[in-house]
Amino acid sequence: MTRMRILGRDDMNDEQGALYDKIGEEGGPRAGPYWAYIRQPSLMRLCQDVGNWFRGAALSGRERQIAVLTVVRFWDAEYPWAVQVRASLAAGVEESEVDAINERRDPGLSDPREAMAREVAIQLLNNHSLTDETYAAAEALFGEEDLVSLISVIGYFGMVATTANAIDATPPDDAPARLV
Repeated sequence: MTRMRILGRDDMNDEQGALYDKIGEEGGPRAGPYWAYIRQPSLMRLCQDVGNWFRGAALSGRERQIAVLTVVRFWDAEYPWAVQVRASLAAGVEESEVDAINERRDPGLSDPREAMAREVAIQLLNNHSLTDETYAAAEALFGEEDLVSLISVIGYFGMVATTANAIDATPPDDAPARLV
């Protein structure tokens, strides 16, 4: 059960409530780590905008979601995992690939950019840096702008995962997958 009290709409101040309503109209997320972020409306708005920016960046949906799944699995973040599996399947990530990431196995990605997205995430999470060789290979594959997008999505979902873990966000009952 989620540690942090989930604010009902009637419990929110005017600024929180207006933002909560607006994000609902936009179809944005208002659960999981956002249960914490709504307490700081400017942070919640920024998080929504950053999430929207990632979905519009030049990374493919598969590249982005492979990196995201790698991050939330690293952090054993139940809520983001449950939600991001759904987004990953919608982006074309195969269920067998999702299962492999969940089981901390190599998903056998044949696309070089997708494999590199996973490798960059793994190195940043495990080593807190990239080897010179990985950086050069990633820059050659992605170019500077897309590499910045990839590195940023990895960092952003680290924040999402740690927030969800801190408040012990409970995944939705209808989530398509759970961590093993």
